[in-house]
Amino acid sequence: MKFYLGTTDHNWFNYLSKISPEDINFWQPGGGTNFRILQQGEPFLFKLKAPYHVIGGVGFFSSHTLLPLNMAWDVFRERNGSRSFHEFSKSILAYRNDKETLNPTIGCIVLTDPIFFRLEDWISVDPYMSKTGIVQGKGFDTTTLAGIELWNQIDLVIQKYSNIGLNIPGSPLSFSDSEWPGYGKPGLHKPRIGQGAFRVLVTDAYSRRCSISGEKTLPVLDAAHIKPYNEQGPHHVSNGILLRSDMHKLFDCGYITITKDYKVEISKAIKEEFENGKEYYQYHGKELLNLPNQIIEKPNSDYIEWHNNIFKG
Repeated sequence: MKFYLGTTDHNWFNYLSKISPEDINFWQPGGGTNFRILQQGEPFLFKLKAPYHVIGGVGFFSSHTLLPLNMAWDVFRERNGSRSFHEFSKSILAYRNDKETLNPTIGCIVLTDPIFFRLEDWISVDPYMSKTGIVQGKGFDTTTLAGIELWNQIDLVIQKYSNIGLNIPGSPLSFSDSEWPGYGKPGLHKPRIGQGAFRVLVTDAYSRRCSISGEKTLPVLDAAHIKPYNEQGPHHVSNGILLRSDMHKLFDCGYITITKDYKVEISKAIKEEFENGKEYYQYHGKELLNLPNQIIEKPNSDYIEWHNNIFKG
């Protein structure tokens, strides 16, 4: 199993440790390259920099994406580790040289189910990492002696805070691949995808384009649930579809639906109720433009069937 120690911003850590978020954005102010070190579900440790040089918590990797600063705030809000957009922007720009760029693109490492350790449970990383020379973080692997030694310490602390279901040999809380609903084989943890993580996963799975209209203007694109979350629809990509915001509203109200062969249906009720709808009827009967590449991420037929039952016909 792999895990990663990411060096944290103190203000980010302190703020998030007080609000118990379901998912968080471990932001990279410079954007950076795609974070490929971890698979979904593997642990991402929060390493507090000088003067502490300790591990203060853990989250579980969901995905990595690049977003304009204002979109990162829109998706995660206070789960970016700031009370306001102004404070968030100030934190980002403090690390960048192009301070005149008001809406830069930043890297977003999306983590679920974060746990913030109490002071007495912080773990020293002195035997494993140099205090100088490592700016962003360092990866470890439990196939190495150093990796397993460090992980054993982390594992003991994690189990004090949450029964999260360890997928390691001998664990009574482990789970099989057949129980795994995610997107790729789990490394350690079966993450509960939060709203922010769901939005990022769906947006990227649909190549940042509305699946009906092809619209690519990111601020007006919504990750829509096919079966609503308040109706026990899960935060899975297979229960999501990327839609332009107006189409999202019509979809939620049953004026638009999709078929099991991924074609669009537009209700005649739009014209009957609003004496309009020309913008939408042009898409009736057309195939969705851009489905996810992975079969497991494509709209699930059970969720589609649920939505077809609320369609106004």
